[in-house]
Amino acid sequence: MSVLENITSEDAIALEDKYGAHNYHPLPVVLSRGKGVFVWDVEGKKYYDFLSAYSAVNQGHCHPKIVGAMMEQAQTLTLTSRAFYNDKLGAFEKYATETFGFDKLLPMNTGAEAVETALKICRKWAYEKKNIAENEAEIIVCENNFHGRTTTIISFSNDPVARKNFGPYTKGFIKIEYDNLKALEEALTNNPNVSGFLVEPIQGEAGVYVPSEGYLKKAKELCEKFNVLFIADEVQTGIARTGRLLATCGNCSCPDKHCSGTPEVKPDILILGKALSGGAYPVSAVLANNEIMEVIRPGNHGSTFGGNPVAATIAMAALDVIKEERLAENSQELGELFRSELNEFIPHCDLVTSVRGKGLLNAILINDREESSTAWDICMALKENGLLAKPTHGNIIRFAPPLVMTKEQLLDCVDIIKRTLSNFKK
Repeated sequence: MSVLENITSEDAIALEDKYGAHNYHPLPVVLSRGKGVFVWDVEGKKYYDFLSAYSAVNQGHCHPKIVGAMMEQAQTLTLTSRAFYNDKLGAFEKYATETFGFDKLLPMNTGAEAVETALKICRKWAYEKKNIAENEAEIIVCENNFHGRTTTIISFSNDPVARKNFGPYTKGFIKIEYDNLKALEEALTNNPNVSGFLVEPIQGEAGVYVPSEGYLKKAKELCEKFNVLFIADEVQTGIARTGRLLATCGNCSCPDKHCSGTPEVKPDILILGKALSGGAYPVSAVLANNEIMEVIRPGNHGSTFGGNPVAATIAMAALDVIKEERLAENSQELGELFRSELNEFIPHCDLVTSVRGKGLLNAILINDREESSTAWDICMALKENGLLAKPTHGNIIRFAPPLVMTKEQLLDCVDIIKRTLSNFKK
């Protein structure tokens, strides 16, 4: 470790470049500390974090309740594997299922693992409950999706960077246009072996595409009509990010927005990850009711680390923070303020054509070709002005700060964004 003391940004970047696989293209900033909505680089410069580790750090960096729970449990018992019971997993399963309104939870580690788990559950349900012939089940997915980067998941991606030269690809998926109910109905009508419909309530990686009002509700109704499981991937949109505990809650009337009322859409299978741990540890989960989850039996699925005591303890603390600090409400209020401020600014800025999003998951569309470097160059300018964000799909910049942000901090960030765009020169 002594060789890494007092490391400079240039040294840290050079080490990664020499010894690490080049599977990411980060902004050239080397972070060494975080607290709340702020991060600091190794030279001590302070930044607003407007990415939140792709919505994993909804509760803010190094939240004391989450870190405290992690440290206490890490000094008590870290891992037993599922060969034995532990005293934390059941408590977490009870807390999470009651919070989100499901009978059962299957714990995993990463978002991609959770998606794979949901696909397996859906297929097994198809064979054992819907009586689809074995190996014939198909799952409908949406174009421009992002569900992870395993071999199966990239098999139904249409991102050439994620797909090319990683085949042969896994079969059994039908791709349709996102936010297109007619396409969904046609796919359900023409394919009797469909077992599930996997969808992001908002397509985050694709550029924060928010579907039409009522799309999710009507899609769920179509799935019910054809006896198909509605699978919601809320790895990025869940845990208060979009102004509700879940994005599939839509505009439900729950007074505290913690799903105590009737949600707009109740998924048959719910996929969670990222902020389920507040960014402190890899924790993900798949939730479903008994008639679906009961198809999983001993030996069908598992993970050495899935459901370990540290993960379970951290996840309970992370959910506590969301509720106790009313982060869904804060996300809703600040998200409306953010979009309102930028919508007033955009008519006076040739660089930006629109802002879109829900809660504190938002994006601006840059007025340039997708293959141009303008969005990247703007993010570099934002970095110099003390705010970290990242482009997606070339000409879109995603803004997703921690949900613990205050109104004053948000307005300060809006000012940074406006000044940066106003002074930007291509």
